[in-house]
Amino acid sequence: MKTDALGVNFSPNFGVNVETTNNRGFTPEEIAERCADQIIRISDQANPIIREQAHTFKRHLVKTLAFYMREAIKSDRTTVYNALKDAGQPKLADLIRRL
Repeated sequence: MKTDALGVNFSPNFGVNVETTNNRGFTPEEIAERCADQIIRISDQANPIIREQAHTFKRHLVKTLAFYMREAIKSDRTTVYNALKDAGQPKLADLIRRL
């Protein structure tokens, strides 16, 4: 571990991942997978039974995260719909509702 001037520890194995899409944003499932990758790290050297259990848990976590992300998206669209409707834009509000 290396420490910078502020006392923050940095791993010498620093890496950066870049992911992109083409003409669209990321799906809840794609973001959930990225999130799970940050939460759970599974060693290839782990006991095979424990490793499989960890992979199973990770798959369940991805499904759960994606479900709640889709719920958050629906809730946000409801908020935007109501704000547009209250602002006197019922046609625009209806377009948002149908997304």
